[in-house]
Amino acid sequence: MSLTRRHLIAGLGATPLLMSATEALAQGIQPKRGGMLNVILNPEPPVLQIGVNNQTPTLISGTKITQGLLKFTPGLEPMPELAKSWSVSPDGLEYVFRLQENVTWHDGRPFTAEDVIFSVMQFNREIAPRLRGVLSGIAEATAPDPLTVRFVLKQPFQPFLLCFDATALPIVAKHIYGGTDFRTNPANARPIGTGPFRFVEWQRGNFIRMERFEGYWKPGQPYLDGILWRVIPDGQSRRLAIEGGQVQMSTATDIEPFDIPALRQAPNLQVTTKGWEYFSPLFWFELNLRVKPFDDRRVRQAMSMALDRNFIVNRLWFGLGKPATGPVASTTRFHEPEAKVAPFDVAKARALLDEAGLRPNAQGIRAAFRYVVPPYGEIWTRMGEYFRQAMRQIGMEVTLESTDAGTWASRIANWDYEATSNVLYQFGDPTLGVERSYVSSNIQKILFTNTAGYSNPRVDELFARGRSAASEAERRAAFSEVQKILVEDMPLLWVVEVNYPTVMDRRLHNAVQLGTGNHASFDDVFLA
Repeated sequence: MSLTRRHLIAGLGATPLLMSATEALAQGIQPKRGGMLNVILNPEPPVLQIGVNNQTPTLISGTKITQGLLKFTPGLEPMPELAKSWSVSPDGLEYVFRLQENVTWHDGRPFTAEDVIFSVMQFNREIAPRLRGVLSGIAEATAPDPLTVRFVLKQPFQPFLLCFDATALPIVAKHIYGGTDFRTNPANARPIGTGPFRFVEWQRGNFIRMERFEGYWKPGQPYLDGILWRVIPDGQSRRLAIEGGQVQMSTATDIEPFDIPALRQAPNLQVTTKGWEYFSPLFWFELNLRVKPFDDRRVRQAMSMALDRNFIVNRLWFGLGKPATGPVASTTRFHEPEAKVAPFDVAKARALLDEAGLRPNAQGIRAAFRYVVPPYGEIWTRMGEYFRQAMRQIGMEVTLESTDAGTWASRIANWDYEATSNVLYQFGDPTLGVERSYVSSNIQKILFTNTAGYSNPRVDELFARGRSAASEAERRAAFSEVQKILVEDMPLLWVVEVNYPTVMDRRLHNAVQLGTGNHASFDDVFLA
């Protein structure tokens, strides 16, 4: 691979892996073929096609079916997936990918460069809310032969390779999606991919079943017979299922943070917070800035000051994270440590609301609004309850609204809310995972865009400069300034840099090896 360090992710140190396949072999643990892996899936996703839906349950389950050109180490260095090798021109404008041989889709059709070009230039360009700007920077996409793809950029873009993980830019079949409405295609619920597992059955509200794809392009893999994704709505039932061995893995917020300390002591289980290096999840409270009084940044600043982030991390998340200081996580490239939100101070928050003209009535209420609780488990409910209590201290009355996953996603996407919360992934670089939430060009009725409706021309300009700057120093300067502006404007109330736990049966091997953790194909995962 003729890839220089300049084209990788400078400045990110590697994070130690869990036991890799090679290390397992060195310790005499031979991969074992067979067995059905049972995994919790919470909440049940609306579809299984990555790209069409980018909520966590879809990403975790869908990556077993749908693959990307690359995958990434915990240090965010690229590794082969559907692309076996790649090269980058010295000027950083031309990227050439050589594809794996003998890859077929689950319906038996051959995978070719045309599928890659379609996925990049049409499918993801249309529906990927955070890649639209990046992919529009491709001047030319060609297939010199069926196993070679060549992209020419309009201008250098340093983190271009980071786009090609399956969770960011899934490769889909042109013969399935070409000429269709991508969002309503029946294959969204019954995906056809190149991955090690093929879709078999979905009993809504109960389970999703995948089985080994016998025509998988890696000889002898996958090891597992299949994966059964079990939909278990109740949090206590999920804990009992993992403790009792009915399931062998849980992910993200499947297990409530308050249960993790006890599960760390269980002799049959192992718990890790590794595998989120690529995502750097950032939890925030989101306000619809079209709704008064949220259009006044003094009000947003006051609401932020009313949040005790240390209490949230220690008492609600049980240490599974750290207090957020701004819009770019401390684990993401170009984080600016000097751009920090104002500290917790209820008295100053009240004074700021007075200054904004938002004075309390006879009952002590300054404003009242509704908060839509994301349906991802008890921690989301507790965060909503904490938010209500915190806002009450400064005279703001909050009513909590419960809903299901599909309705929540639809309401936020259609701006039909006043307040909610969310966790977004940062994908290693501000252009890939941060910019989408703040630039005015991305104010769309699509989930995981700038649904809050924030607009600042200087912020737009700085993100554009950070995206297109040729040098590392120019990018750093642009992102530094934009973070300082954002912590003043407070378009979102950043709260926690989350370290999600993965709880696994000790018999399960290789489930967390990459910088994407269990958002991986699982072709080398086995049960000993």
